[in-house]
Parts: sequence; C-alpha cells; structure tokens
Amino acid sequence: MTDLLKVASRRFALAVTKTQSPATKIQSPPTLSDDIDNPASVKRQLAQLFDVSLKTTVPDEQYVVPLVEACTSKAGVKFGDYQCNNAMGIWSQIKGKQTGFRGPPAIGQAIINNLPSSEMIDSCSVAGPGFVNVVVSKKWIAQGVQRMLMDGIDTWAPRLPVKRAMVDFSSPNIAKEMHVGHLRSTIIGDTLARMLEFSRVEAVIRRNHVGDWGTQFGMLIAYLFEKFPNPEDVSEAAIGDLQAFYKASKVRFDNDAEFKQRAQQAVILLQSGEIKYRKAWQQICDVSRAEFDKVYQRLGVRLEEMGESFYNPYIPGVLEKLDKLGLIEESDGARVIYVEGVNIPIIAVKRDGGYNYFSTDLASLWYRLNKEKLEWIVYVTDVGQQQHFDMLFKAFRRAGWLPRDENAYPKCTHIGFGLVLGEDGKRFRSRSSEVVRLVDLLDEAKRRCKTALLARAKDWTEEEIERTSEAIGYGAVKYADLKINRLTNYTFNFDQMLNDKGNTAVYLLYAHARICSIIRKSGKDIEEIKRNGTIVLDHEDERLLGLHLLQFPEVFEEACINLLPNVLCEYLYNLAEIFTKKFYSNCQVVGSPEETSRLLLCEATAIVMRKCFYILGIEPVYKL
Repeated sequence: MTDLLKVASRRFALAVTKTQSPATKIQSPPTLSDDIDNPASVKRQLAQLFDVSLKTTVPDEQYVVPLVEACTSKAGVKFGDYQCNNAMGIWSQIKGKQTGFRGPPAIGQAIINNLPSSEMIDSCSVAGPGFVNVVVSKKWIAQGVQRMLMDGIDTWAPRLPVKRAMVDFSSPNIAKEMHVGHLRSTIIGDTLARMLEFSRVEAVIRRNHVGDWGTQFGMLIAYLFEKFPNPEDVSEAAIGDLQAFYKASKVRFDNDAEFKQRAQQAVILLQSGEIKYRKAWQQICDVSRAEFDKVYQRLGVRLEEMGESFYNPYIPGVLEKLDKLGLIEESDGARVIYVEGVNIPIIAVKRDGGYNYFSTDLASLWYRLNKEKLEWIVYVTDVGQQQHFDMLFKAFRRAGWLPRDENAYPKCTHIGFGLVLGEDGKRFRSRSSEVVRLVDLLDEAKRRCKTALLARAKDWTEEEIERTSEAIGYGAVKYADLKINRLTNYTFNFDQMLNDKGNTAVYLLYAHARICSIIRKSGKDIEEIKRNGTIVLDHEDERLLGLHLLQFPEVFEEACINLLPNVLCEYLYNLAEIFTKKFYSNCQVVGSPEETSRLLLCEATAIVMRKCFYILGIEPVYKL
C-alpha cells in the first residue's frame, strides 16, 4: 500500500469515528479504525483520492478529512455508489474568507474537478448542498472481484496492529449446567475470535476462565464422599445430573449443621493441598468438563481452559504489588481499592481474609499482561458485569499497568450481551422453571431439522442427513443470536430461527446450496473458468452484485472495529437477497451467452458467503 493511501486511510478512519451516532459511541468499545490496514476497502481507496482533492481544493484549511460513505437508497432511488460529504463542513470553516467559493455546491464541484485521474471512478456529480456522488466503474468492480477469485479472499482481510490477543468467553462454573447465558457468551466469543484470526492477528488465545474454585467445592466434596465412600466409584455416569448433584449438596449444606461443618473443613483441606481432597476436586471438574465438551463439540468451538484455580498462587504477589503502589486501603476489616467514578470499592481481600472474584481477576489480568504478554484482551460476558470489568480496568490504569488512553495498547475491552428471553418475555427456562440444558437445546434444533430433511430428501444417505441437520440446526441457533445487536435481549424461538424465509441461517444456507447447484448444473470446471474467464458487468443486477461483493472488506472492518457480529450478518443477508431476488431472478446463468462471466459471479458469491459463514461459526451446506 502506498504512503499516500496509508495517510488517507488514517484520516478517513478518524472521520468515520467522528461521524458515528451518539448511541454507537456509548455502546461500542473504543475503535481501532485509525490503526487498521485495509487496502482492499473501496471506502479507503476513494478516501485516498478525495484526500488529494481536498488538499488542492482548500490548501489552507487544516484537519479536513475525507468524509466518504456508501450511498443508501431513498424511496428506491440511489444517486451514486458512494458520497463525499465534506462541502458543507468546509463552507462553515471558510465562509467569510476570500476564497472565491459562493457556497457548498461550488465547493463540491471543485472537489470533483480536483480529483486525480483514476480507473475506479466512472462519474461524479454534485447534489443538494454540495454532496459529491460517486459512481464506481463497473470494469473496476469486475477486476476487483476477479482478482479475489485468483488471489483468494484472505487478500481482502484487514490487518490489526496486534500480534497477541485473547478472547475470554464461555466460562461456565464447575458442577453447574451451562445455561443460555453461556450459550450467548460461547457463540459471540467464538465469532469475535474468528474475526481477530481473519484480521491476521498472529496469536489469538481462546480462553475458558471456568469457575473451578471457591467455597462451594467444600460442599460438593463433602457430598461426594458421602455418596461415594469408595473414590473408585466416582464417574460421570455415577454422578449423573450435575445440576441435581449440586442442588442436593446445597440442601444438605443449608439444613444439616454437621454436614456444613464437614464442608467448611473440606474447603480448608482442599486449599491446603490435601491429596484426597484435591483428587475429589479433580474428579468433580472432570465430570463437568465432559458435560461442557458435549456443548463445545456440537457448536464446533475450540477453547483453552485456564480456570480460576490456576491464578490462586499469584493473588498474594499481585496484591502485594498493588499495596506497595498505595492502592490498597483498609475498610471495615476488608482490604479494598478505590477507583475513579465509582462509589463502591473493589474488595481485594474479604474481612475473613479470604479471596473473591475480584482477587482472582486482578491476578489473572496481571498474569495475562506480564506472563502471556497480551496486547488486547476481550472479555465476553453479560452486560450485568460491565461495572465489574470497568472497575478492574480502572484499577490497572491507576496502578500504571494499563495505559491511561483506553485506545492505547495493551488494552482490555469488555463485550457485553443481553438476555435470552422465552416467548413470555421472561428469562428463557423450561416449563418447570428449570435452567434448560444446552445439549438438549441444540439437539432439539438438530432433531427438528432432521425431521424436515427426511420429508424432502428421499435419496440422501444417513450421513448426509446427519451432517446437514447438524449444520442447519446448530447454525440456526448461532445465527439467531448473532444477527441482533449483542447488547439487546432476544427471544428464543425455534419456529422463527428454523424458518426458511427471511433473515435466518436456513434461508442463507439454502441460498448458498442453490449457488453450488447452479455451478454443478453447468457442468463446467470452475477452476478452469477462473483461470481463463473474464467477468463482465453489463446488466445492472450483475453490477449490483459485484459492488456488494467488493464491499465485504469495509463491512467486515466496521464489524471488527465495534466487535459487532450483527453487522456482518446484515451484509450476508443482503448478499443473499441481491443474489436471489436480483441477479438469479433477472440474469440467466447456465446456457446464456454470459454463462462464463455469471458462473464467476456465482463462485465469488459462494466464496464470500462461505467466509462469512466461517467467521460466524456456521457450517455451509452444499446440497439441499
């Protein structure tokens, strides 16, 4: 990328940040756009050209950055593909000066006149108060799509200025069932990790910070010894339902003083490293992990576990460092840390001398920054934990362990998400008000898909039925979550998410399978066509599809900047709509004079859809 484009990219990125709506500023984490290298972005390439023009048009005005946006339809009419919106702002700066301009339209025309020659622009026009509308050359669009087909879609990936990043997600508690909150964290966290991986971060650690330590383990171990006097009898099958095991031990703890005393003693023996108690703790953890893995295997999610217990040895040393820095104070018998803007303190050590979640999180964040040398740590939890992480990060800034500038590296970002609701508008639960097991939830999605497939796919093998019902069922659950802004609540509804019409994974997977069918039906070798064929965009719907494909890099950048998967979902749905309702409806592919070009457009669409599916953690379907 040229130095000129780098400058234009940085300037353009700042402009994007400034023009976000107030709601976006509040809800989104700090942006990275001024640091992202994304030469495939059409917006950034246009920004380069307008940056040159603006310097020529108003050479004496500083801090004028190109304000370039994709055009949207108004009443079904679009005046261009992109729009440069600088004229009015410039007029407000230079009005009254001796510049020769008489208003924003004249400035807009001057911006057009001063644009350097470029193959990417077909035409420009001034509309209203100086808006510069740009029509991108269809030949340039065709060449861009064809280049991607030859070089691969990874050439469209932006590059983040980070080598080592971590996404902390899922994080269930040992001996408790994973619930729909863990489902959201797991699905969103996996997609964010995939986004960072696609953005060429060298090492993306997918951390599962499981709750494998705490006073509740005394209760669980005491109950385990009571039920299984012979440790050899302990197994996943023997323990059975983990949730029932936990509840039974809690009942004994609450109602039996002698059991409670044994449980409290078990905590002390566990924390002191007593072998028998450590082994029992390990057995309980192993049974839980086996249950968690059933969920992760169905979702196709990779995680590296490092639970709360791992950080226990680091807590005293980290607290000592904070104490020496003058951060820790005595308060009502506890040891606390105050942070700016929050009335309540962080309780680092409880009155009884014990540690808590904050103690562990202080130690784990110190370890991640100093031992694992991470530059960006993303925590994915429900929005209810926003204040907890805000206080944690502020404590580290106060200690000088994180930069004062929240955009500087190393940095930490909390990514919150809303609740999963039932159709009654309340927290999603079973009819008996119990937490719904995620394995059962996912299996039900698969079962419903399998029933539908069996009714229509007469000549499929059992393996094809199984694989396709899993891809659609699990993909439907993921997409229903990811397509909405993660900060909002969403209603879990099987009928809606498994509908083959509308903005659902089922519709998108069907659209992809249709494209694959068109290519198969042609009987042509698509790799040979890619080597020897040429894309031509003479029909307006061919051009519309080609431009949307070419906009993938900038849309992905927006999703990555704000860590919002729903932005990518919207792009994917619009791509399927353009292909199905515009291109496929109006442009015959097989047997037409334009067959070669249109097959290449089909292949490019399938490639972009598959990349979107991969980032969203959805397995594509090639046949329906």
